[in-house]
Amino acid sequence: MTEADFKKHLEAAEKGPKLTALAVSGLPDKTLRYKPSPDKWCILEILGHLADVEIVFGYRIRQILADPKSTVVPMDQEAWARNLGYLETPPAEMIALYGVNRHANLQILRRLKVADLEKSVFHPQLNRQWKLAEIVEKLDTHSANHLDQIEALKKRAS
Repeated sequence: MTEADFKKHLEAAEKGPKLTALAVSGLPDKTLRYKPSPDKWCILEILGHLADVEIVFGYRIRQILADPKSTVVPMDQEAWARNLGYLETPPAEMIALYGVNRHANLQILRRLKVADLEKSVFHPQLNRQWKLAEIVEKLDTHSANHLDQIEALKKRAS
């Protein structure tokens, strides 16, 4: 990853929580809870996922930097969505948690050199070393993908 790519991903990642907050601001409860099918997430579950996965990304960033010989513990996002109270947590609280943790993660990443992005840990689901550069890219694309998902749900719910 080049310096320019690194900065581009960080800038895009910084916008994720703000864009998500704008996308869900003022939505009625019916829209926030709309599910296109029982096995798909509603907007509230997506917000909970974004908040929690930012904690996971943060841990993995720190793990790579501080303990690069370690192994990632896989995350069962469906179990997290089922068991961590996403439907009972106010949307503003989940967005705030997402934003604060994203900010903390970006603060760490902004102190790094591009060469640090080659550091990695073993990821058992991928069955290979997983580089910090991949997490940086994921911070950008993960937010954008879920924002698209939220916009689609808003259209379908109305």
